[in-house]
Amino acid sequence: MELLGSVLSAFGLSASAGLNAYIPLLIVAVTARATNWITLSPPWDALTSYWVIGALVVLTLIEFFADKVPLVNHANDIIQTVIRPAAGAVLFASNTQVVSHIHPVVAVIAGILVAGTVHAAKAAAVRPAVTAVTAGSGNVVVSLAEDVLAAAVSILAVVVPVVMAAMIIVLTSLFVWWLWRRRTAAQPA
Repeated sequence: MELLGSVLSAFGLSASAGLNAYIPLLIVAVTARATNWITLSPPWDALTSYWVIGALVVLTLIEFFADKVPLVNHANDIIQTVIRPAAGAVLFASNTQVVSHIHPVVAVIAGILVAGTVHAAKAAAVRPAVTAVTAGSGNVVVSLAEDVLAAAVSILAVVVPVVMAAMIIVLTSLFVWWLWRRRTAAQPA
């Protein structure tokens, strides 16, 4: 059961990194530093260093504000196309139980795929649609919602991985249903 919880936690953290690279890294680093809920094995225990935590705070603030400024947010998404999957890989692989039961290369690839997929859906589908519908005015609200969702998903992935898995399934199902309804409505009668 512990292995299943670790895998679910790894998937939740990687998915969260697809929305915001630094929030889940910061949550994992602070949680591992301040509690015994997460134990990071070497080399991932470097995340608990005060220097790394400080750098993550600065990077979180930079991404937070860059994502709220029109045009800068699109440049940020381009830069984050590399960073978010890398953060997902680190988050997936840093999970101690996963690395001890799954080959590290598989864990890294899984993290890249999960975070990369979430980021691609956000950057290629959601954000352009919001920009087109609201002429860019809705991007700040969507960005705030993404940050809140990234934090909530990260916290849930650490605290309650099974609830996190259920939430991901429900949200993915709702998103697929919404896409299906949208496509059905767009077809001529």
